[in-house]
Amino acid sequence: MTLAPASVRLLVCGTADRGDDGAALAAVAHLLPTLALEICERLEVRRCSQLDPSDIIDVRPGTACLIVDAAVGLVPGTVVTMPLSELAARPVGVSPRSSHALPVDQVIALAETIRGTLPLGSFVGIGAKWFDYGPRFSRAVRAGLPDLEAAILSELIRMTGAGALHAPA
Repeated sequence: MTLAPASVRLLVCGTADRGDDGAALAAVAHLLPTLALEICERLEVRRCSQLDPSDIIDVRPGTACLIVDAAVGLVPGTVVTMPLSELAARPVGVSPRSSHALPVDQVIALAETIRGTLPLGSFVGIGAKWFDYGPRFSRAVRAGLPDLEAAILSELIRMTGAGALHAPA
């Protein structure tokens, strides 16, 4: 049996050894085992320590893109969801932490130029403040992880059209 192509590419950004930068990894690692099969069958998960234009350029036509990352410019622990087109416009103060080589608006603009259009998609980020070496999260991010998971789940359900929230316990 051959599975249909994924309908959502989930880009999980950050590194686990840099404090709050690992928030997206922790949230997705906790959330994935609880997802309903209906969502899992439509999901392609990619880990990217640093968001790169190629992560977006090769998204297949008809596939949505969900970028999850820690962000600076937000109150630590707060969660934001915004369309990729809005992230490309670089809203004042909100910037994913994992676009080091180029500012996020340039990463997305470059991907859009090469592709001809942006894939439909969203960014889900959590405000972060501590990026020193070590696996510990700041208190604010640790407290905000359930909200981050809920926002990711909400976007996955919206993007896949899945009805079931979680796999049976």
